[in-house]
Formats: sequence, C-alpha cells, structure tokens
Amino acid sequence: MDKKFDLKHLNVKAFARDGVRLQGQQSLTHFERLSDLAWSGEGQTAPAPEVSWSLTGEMTPVAGGEPEIWLHLSAEVSLPMQCQRCLTPVLERVAAERSFRFVADEATAAALDDEAEEDILVISRDFDALALVEDELILALPLVPLHEVCPQTMPMSAVD
Repeated sequence: MDKKFDLKHLNVKAFARDGVRLQGQQSLTHFERLSDLAWSGEGQTAPAPEVSWSLTGEMTPVAGGEPEIWLHLSAEVSLPMQCQRCLTPVLERVAAERSFRFVADEATAAALDDEAEEDILVISRDFDALALVEDELILALPLVPLHEVCPQTMPMSAVD
C-alpha cells in the first residue's frame, strides 16, 4: 500500500515506522525566508533555483525500551548571493545534512539536548518538514559570501 505524506503536516512517527524515504525538488520561491536571503539586485533575470531535498524516517530499536524515532534530512540549493568583497552576484552551493531524534515531550528534549550529539526534537503528528529543510539550509549559509576570485578588481585606496 502506497501512502501519501503531507510534508507540511507530517506524522513523524508513522513516517519513521514505515521507513519512508521521500525526495524532491521545489522552487526557491516556496521557501520564503531562504528566498529573502538570495541576491535580488540589478540584472537578476535567472529563474529561481531549485531546492533539492530528501527525508528518510527510521525506527531504531533500543534494548529494554521503546524504539527511537529518527528523521534524516539532506538538502541543497545553489543560491545567488552578494559577494561581500566586490558586491556582485556570487552563486553559493548551500548544503545541509542532519539527523534528528524525536522524543515524547519538551522536558525529555531539554534533558537530552545537552548530552546528545544529535539534534533532539519533540514528536508531532503535524510536523512541518519543509520548514525544517528551510531552517537547515539557512543555518548552512556562508557567513560572508565571497567569490574565490572576484570577476573585477575593486578600486582600493588609502589616505594618510
């Protein structure tokens, strides 16, 4: 039986229990916060880039306890940004790859968060997986976008 999963309202437990793997591409325009960070200066005529993503659910057995619920995320986009050296567009490849473990409540998440290497989130039957994809890509953005070598030399001058 082929189930449909709504990524804006994902039942994470069912997704992990079924071991589903979903992947796709969506226009950057579907990710409003990420889209706001893209270059939109003069001469920007190219179509919006595509965000590629994949999500995999997994239940990991635990000796003497309930299985752990995991969501593995991978996403990437080539985002036009403004080079902070020459102020012209630069295409930055932004990629994120993370795994998230889901727990029953906020108290458990807070208790595990400091000692766990993985990210801990609270389980939900109405989880916005596409917002998580967007969050992770925003976190992966370069602090200072720069060309390896700027296409034009910048006039530099110093005055005593």
